[in-house]
Amino acid sequence: MKILFFGTPLFAEIILKGLIDNKFDIVGVVCQEDKPAGRGNKMTSPHIVSLAKELKIPVYQFVKLKEHIEDFKNIDYDVAVTASYGRILPKSFLDLKPCINVHPSLLPKYRGATPIQNALLNGDKITGVTIMKTDVGMDDGDIFFQEKVEIQDDDDYTSLLPKLAEKGLELLIKTLKNWENGTEKRFPQIHSEATYVNLLKKEDGLLDFSFDAQSLVNKVRAFCEFPVAFFNVGGDRIRVFKATVAQINTNANVGEIISDKKRFLIQTVNGVFEILKCQIAGGTILDAKSFLNGYRFKSKVVDK
Repeated sequence: MKILFFGTPLFAEIILKGLIDNKFDIVGVVCQEDKPAGRGNKMTSPHIVSLAKELKIPVYQFVKLKEHIEDFKNIDYDVAVTASYGRILPKSFLDLKPCINVHPSLLPKYRGATPIQNALLNGDKITGVTIMKTDVGMDDGDIFFQEKVEIQDDDDYTSLLPKLAEKGLELLIKTLKNWENGTEKRFPQIHSEATYVNLLKKEDGLLDFSFDAQSLVNKVRAFCEFPVAFFNVGGDRIRVFKATVAQINTNANVGEIISDKKRFLIQTVNGVFEILKCQIAGGTILDAKSFLNGYRFKSKVVDK
């Protein structure tokens, strides 16, 4: 079976590498185009490009797939596999050959671009992976396999993603083998139960201390890679990479930074938010104690 693989971020890399390790024939990798990154806005290729080139797999970076249908007709493949490719595939492409998608949620819940982040943001205890037939709609195709994955209390985006990718790989391999044997089965989604999630913006990371402490911790867990949770104090932006709910009671006002030389504590509307790892803009990511040793607060109240 010859596979044309579509995917861009780490989730896709894990699945691609797993397919190769399991001796599947990958005839090409399609990913998003190079984009500016870093302080110098230097054009940078997705990391999956390096992986593909190292393995001598052809790479295709088309901005608009519908303008390259003839190119796809010239690629010898049996099935397309998508995993966090990041774009909806046009009908003109889907009409060429079968296409299977690996989606990190229990569809029809969390259709769209950010299912892992939203499961964490909403404090879900269970998420999962769905292997589905790709149709022209947003993650609305028939399901081949679906399996739950437990979210641990200490999971964040960076720890949950590989768990889901590995489960997705396992289910994808089962699907491809059934497809090859002609024994695949699928069932429709319950479209009336669908929920949708959108792309994230930098401003989505703002921590609003009029929310309860657990909700803010969930935001930190969800956004620890991008956009990264943040708040402003005394005109300085502080980015938060790890946090917890402090098991203490205070008489502080909402948004007030509670004096403690060893612990970075902020009062919320319900509970105390404790920062465990953070970074001042342009600085190094530090544990809370190290940060407090070097930082001088211009205000003891978070900026509104």
